[in-house]
This record gives sequence, C-alpha cells and structure tokens, in this order.
Amino acid sequence: MNETTLVTTPSSPAQLLADTKRPASTPAGLVGDTPVLWIGEPFTPVGRGFWAKLEGHNPGGIKDRSALYMVQAARGRGRLLPGARIVESTSGTLGLGLALAGAAYGHPVTVVGDPGMEPLMTGLLTAYGAEVELVTAPHSTGGWQEARRERVAELLAAHPDAWCPDQYNNPDNVAAYAPLAHELVAQLGRIDTLVVAVGTGGHSAGVASVLRGYFPHLRVVGVDTTGSTIFGQPAAPRLMRGLGSSIYPRNVAYDLFDEVHWVAAPEAVWAARHLARHHYATGGWSVGAVALVARWLSRALPAEHRIVSVFPDGPQRYVGTLYDDAYCKEHHLLGHLPADDPDEIGDPFERVVTRWTRCTRVVDPLSFTGERALAGAAR
Repeated sequence: MNETTLVTTPSSPAQLLADTKRPASTPAGLVGDTPVLWIGEPFTPVGRGFWAKLEGHNPGGIKDRSALYMVQAARGRGRLLPGARIVESTSGTLGLGLALAGAAYGHPVTVVGDPGMEPLMTGLLTAYGAEVELVTAPHSTGGWQEARRERVAELLAAHPDAWCPDQYNNPDNVAAYAPLAHELVAQLGRIDTLVVAVGTGGHSAGVASVLRGYFPHLRVVGVDTTGSTIFGQPAAPRLMRGLGSSIYPRNVAYDLFDEVHWVAAPEAVWAARHLARHHYATGGWSVGAVALVARWLSRALPAEHRIVSVFPDGPQRYVGTLYDDAYCKEHHLLGHLPADDPDEIGDPFERVVTRWTRCTRVVDPLSFTGERALAGAAR
C-alpha cells in the first residue's frame, strides 16, 4: 500500500529560513553551525550510542574555526599586517583553514609539512593558493613536528613581515572554539561527557572550558595516539596524523581532563571504516580514535548518560590511506579487531602503551620531569 507523505507548508517566508544557513558572501561565512549526528547500533551496542559533532562539514574541517579566529585577532592587534605572509607548520587541516583565511583576508600562505602529508592534501593546499614546503628529515628528538617548526623559524627570519599563528601555544587557538561549544549547548541542551582528540590542545581546551561553565560536572575524556608525548608517554614514530604530538603544546589544558585514552593506528582504522559502512559519517585518524572511545563509553556508562564526541574532519583526504586497502596492508592496519575494553594503567609513566589504553591520572609531563626520568630509566 502506498503511503502519503504529509508536507507542512510554512505560514510565512521567514519560517523557510528558520532552519537553514544564511547565504555566504565569502568562504569564511561557510564555517560553523555544523550538524550533530546520533551514532548508535550497529556501531554501538543495542540501545546505546553517542552524539557526534560533524566538523567535516566546514569547508576544510574543524581548524577553519581556529585559522580564521587567529588571523582576525592578529590583524586586529596589528601583528599581521595587510598583505603579509602567513607561515605555519601543519599536518594538513590547519593548512586548509589558513588557506581559507588567506583567501578571505588577502594574505599569501606558506604551509610547512613533512613526507607524511598525503598527496591529496598537498594538492588541495596548492589548489587553494598555499605554498607547500616539505622538510626532508626529522629532528633528532622532536621528530617531524620539530623539524617543521625549525623550518618555519627559518622562513620567518627570511621574511621579516611574515607572521606565524603558533597553533601549539597561541591562546587564540583555544578561544576560537567557544562558538562550537555554544552550538553544542543549543543543539543538545545537556551534555554529560565530552570526548575529544588532543593534538595542539586548541579545540579540546576551547570546547571543554566553555561547556564546564554550563555543566560543572561534565566529564572530559581526551583521546591521544600511541607514540605521542602529550600525556607523558615517550615519543615514538606515529603513523596517525591530526592528533598526538612529539612536543608539549602549551594549549593543552591538563586540568580539564578526567581521563585519557591512547589509541593505536589499526584500532582507529577499524573504527573509521565501520563508521563509514554503517553510518555514512566518518573521517580520519582522529575520528576513528574518538569514535572507538565514545563507543566504549556508551556501553560503560549508564544509558541515560549523554555522550558527545567531536569529529574533527571528514574522510576525503584519507582516501589514499585509511580507506585504501593497499596502504593499510602495507602498514599492517587491517584485521585487528579492537578489544572490547581498553587496557588500564594507573599512571601515564607506568609503561609504554602500544594498544588502546586508558588512564584516569592526567598530568602535565613538563611538571613531572623527575618522575618521567625515573620511568624512562625503569624501562
């Protein structure tokens, strides 16, 4: 039997615009007001699930927000002069945001990456008008990240009028995410747990600090990658991009976190691919890692507990990596079903983690240099 779909006609033209985004006169106007999607079964157990903020619906991803805000703030303070060059180190997503900001405000952009940057990302950045430089060798202790930062310093010395956002330490990178937090409050009303990837520390600190003002008992769960130093683990080669660090970004707000999870690359790939197959919403390494942790929390916490995750980007730049079987086989990323539960450690310096692991003691590693030295000696 055919069913008739009832269509309600708005009583006034104003109602037609009530739930739509306004026309944008510049690309910057497309940033923000991203949707929220329920992620439930079959990715999660029956009757359980979590909400995902889909930041991949911004033109370039979540860092469009911070790029625009940091550029606006620097221009307002006179630190970024009209037409001056913007130079920054990035694994890709901030580069897209800076290219967008450069187009919106009339600034040339130079992005410093490394050989791990996907060819698709290099092509996109070039298409959007950014100059891309790739460093050729990692720093002896700071890895590719520090090598990129050293090249940025060289470029700034060669171009005295150039400006670097310094996303790792710039407080504007944190302030940029207040609108995202406000959108979540408007969209969901109540939030009990926030699950966020941690890299530069910008969106985790910016969103969590604002939400804590609304929900004092909010639980904040940070998601890092194995091999990252952010939460006290020793540096190791990292395949995953967009989360983790081999330096210690000062924008990371350690006091906001109730627990941290480290996720390995095969586990993130499994989660990202299953999200794509079952929910038509997915992204890169950060999305897979965050989704894996939020999935577990949806089972571990009471059913009425409202869990919100932030998906920083979409899948487009990862077509040749996470979603490419040849790449995944080359890096031994397939066929690794994540455990039902994470490993547990009582202290971030207890041992080196190589798979999904949880710790409820969160500290700033730079405040525990002696403890880290003892842990390193024990290993």
